[in-house]
Parts: sequence; C-alpha cells; structure tokens
Amino acid sequence: MSQLNLAEIPRYKTLSKEEFVKNYLKPQKPVVIEQLTKDWPAYEKWNLEYINKVAGDKTVPLYDDRPVKHDEGFNQAHATMKMSEYVELLKKGPTNFRIFLYNILKEVPVLQGDFKFPDLGLKLIKGLPMMFFGGTDSKVFMHYDIDYTNILHFHFHGKKRCIIMAPDQSKYMYKVPNALITREDIDFSNPDLDKWPALKQAQGHVCELNHGEMLYMPEGYWHYMHYLNPGFSISLRSYPRKIKNLGKALYNIGIMRHYDNLMRRWKGQDWIDYKNEKAITLTHKRLNINQE
Repeated sequence: MSQLNLAEIPRYKTLSKEEFVKNYLKPQKPVVIEQLTKDWPAYEKWNLEYINKVAGDKTVPLYDDRPVKHDEGFNQAHATMKMSEYVELLKKGPTNFRIFLYNILKEVPVLQGDFKFPDLGLKLIKGLPMMFFGGTDSKVFMHYDIDYTNILHFHFHGKKRCIIMAPDQSKYMYKVPNALITREDIDFSNPDLDKWPALKQAQGHVCELNHGEMLYMPEGYWHYMHYLNPGFSISLRSYPRKIKNLGKALYNIGIMRHYDNLMRRWKGQDWIDYKNEKAITLTHKRLNINQE
C-alpha cells in the first residue's frame, strides 16, 4: 500500500470576484475559500440540532456503500427514515448511511433564508441547491457529476476530507464504462496500488473542509468525500462554461443514462459485472500495464 499523488488545494480566507475568475474559474482550478459564509445566517445556525429542529419530521432518502446492483434505478435510495431518526443515528457513532443529492431546501423552505448565492462570476442555478449528510467515517465513492456543472461545495458542522481529480486523469481512474463512477472497490482513502497500479500515475488534489468553508470544484472533476465526523454540505451549481462539457452533459443525461438502464434490464447483473471488468481491462490496455 502507498499513497496517491495528491497536492493540497490552495486556500484563502477571502477572494475577490476578479481574483476567483482570473485564477480559478477561467483556468478551471480548484480552491478553498474559508470565510465566504461568514455573513450567512447558516454560519451560526447550521448544525445537526438545528436541522433536526426544522426538518426532523421529513422522510429522507438514505444511501450506503453497497455496490451498484442491476435492479436499482439511477440514484435509487437504499433506505428511508425520518430526519430526526437519522440525526440520532449520526450522533451515536459511525454509520454508512448518507443523504445524497437531497433538495431539502425545497422540502424545508425556512432554510432558504439561511444562505446566499455568492457573486463569484458564476451564474448559479437557483433551483438546484442540493444537500448531503454523512456520519463518522462514511465515504462517498469516487464519481463525477452527470451534468458537468461547476460546483461551490460548502461544508457545515463537522469536517470532511475531499479528494478530487481533474477530468484529464480519467485514464488512470478505472472508470466504469457507461457510468459516472470508478470501480467501487477502490478505497481512495487507502488505495492498494499493487492491485490498482494505474493510480500510481494519477495526479490529484486534497483538502479538509471545516465548518463554513467552501471548495470550488471545476467542471467534470472527479470527487471522493470522506466524512471525518458527522456533518453536512450544500452544493451550489453553475452550468458548464465549455461547449464540449455541455455536450458531454447532454449526452450523459439524454443518452448514456437511458442506455445503461436499458442494458441493466436486459442483461441484469451480467451487465454490471461486465462493466466492472472492462474498467480494469480498458485502463490497463490503454496504459500498457500487464498484470498476472
């Protein structure tokens, strides 16, 4: 075992709009801004107790780290429970259950007054502020977003470690064909580089997000999240600026997703197994890696 090649993501207490656009948005580079939320009501209010108070009666979708199955729909939840029960679960100790891509702001409108859409030169999509929750040691598998959006990812309550990779690193990532994920049995917190040798060539970025801090993830970036203790995040998104990425987003949404669902129904688990095997053979063939 050895570590990935990861560079610390630059971080600043504040950045002007001009600095952000010039140094990070236009060149598509990640950055952490530590105090962007200091004037948000959320900075003082958002913790698990507050979420329980305003959303405890809501039934929420839960996901764990089980492998993708052929009979599950796209982003289909593995379980549901009341938010109050989930908050108690988070407090008790480690749990694999996470809330993923949940539009809690639509379900609980009072939360909409707690945050702002920052002016950083991005045209943020006002209707898609998604929230994510995780418990101690829960992990979000390495993936990229179907719509290739620019993401402002704000974290609250706890701390989590974020590993991200630029799209040009996909050739080293054991990307699963017709999917948005890598092989799910790769532990990016502690990868076995003997088993996954292509990862030795990957160059990525890492940061630890604390309460109120924001990570900017450019279009199409791979991301893997490891909750170091219970916490939650909100992502604000902006459509792709690059025409080629907009085209990829439209392909993913309009063609790839439907083709994959069709093949799951037709081939069943054999389709999933085939794709997972192809992730290895295609990666190693592309990089001329020979394994016994």
